[in-house]
Amino acid sequence: MRASEGRKPRRSMEETIPLRSTEEERLLFGQRDRNLKRLRDRFAVDVWSREGLLHVKGDPIAVAEAREVVEEVLDHLRSGRRDGSAVMDELLGDADDELPPLDERESGSDAFLVRPKTSGQRRYLESIRKNPIVFAIGPAGTGKTYLAVSMAVAALKRGEYRRLILARPAVEAGERLGFLPGDLLAKVNPYLRPLYDGLNDMLSPPLVKKYLENDVIEIVPLAYMRGRTLNHAFIILDEAQNATPAQMKMFLTRMGSDSRVVVTGDVTQIDLPDERSGLVEVERLLNNIRGIDFVHLDRRDIVRHPLVQAIVDAYDQEHLEDRDGSDPPRSQRSRRRARRG
Repeated sequence: MRASEGRKPRRSMEETIPLRSTEEERLLFGQRDRNLKRLRDRFAVDVWSREGLLHVKGDPIAVAEAREVVEEVLDHLRSGRRDGSAVMDELLGDADDELPPLDERESGSDAFLVRPKTSGQRRYLESIRKNPIVFAIGPAGTGKTYLAVSMAVAALKRGEYRRLILARPAVEAGERLGFLPGDLLAKVNPYLRPLYDGLNDMLSPPLVKKYLENDVIEIVPLAYMRGRTLNHAFIILDEAQNATPAQMKMFLTRMGSDSRVVVTGDVTQIDLPDERSGLVEVERLLNNIRGIDFVHLDRRDIVRHPLVQAIVDAYDQEHLEDRDGSDPPRSQRSRRRARRG
């Protein structure tokens, strides 16, 4: 595959970049070699592949800049990201400014539009449209749950699914359920509250109440999913980092015919006391299955208050310092003190 540039540089050089596989080549080049064309247009270089090598030829400065972009995209692909075009969007800064809305509803006289605000969020929504099962992993504030619920509500209103199922593990984040008042449903309701909040942003409260009463929308603790088969449903598991491996397997095998599953979580906020997280394990087990996609969001996709990004960065830095030092992470030291108390 060779593409020639109309404008010849006065002096040129050629560099080669090794590619590890035809799959890596496919992901790097993009659909119909779209990314090669973007490199040619941006840097005025010739780009082609031959026998496992990507050739870049042109003005020495332009070649160096194009090579830097290619190597950055390859680094992302080799670390697990699957969309070379989205990475190139971020590096070249030419992603579409106006992204299409997901859905629109009338709230009084105001129209409510849900739009992806970053290229990472757009990649996430495109993955939901294309794949029956999608895992979204990233820090707080990246819109993992909000966007999944908005996609589900839009699909429900279009009649694509009969039910929307929202599940969450009822894991004790430093508290004990036994000390909370009420029966079991009253005890777990605070853990499900964020899902209600998201629904009320997208639908009128009377309609939310109607859907809940008629079981068109269910908001349930993860433990209540056992033994069910969910057909014609859009199913979301939120806070999945707090699901054990056994719970994760149980949840994923609830999927019935004509259903779609989205799993969201943040592997830096695991509240499980002693067991490993099913969200950490599942990517290793399922990453190469067609129809299952893993989307990783990061600090660039945070769309809450600007201070949220600063907070996430501060905690990430603290985690790195703890991991590099001899002392255990503070979360472990706090847990030990709590157990002694």
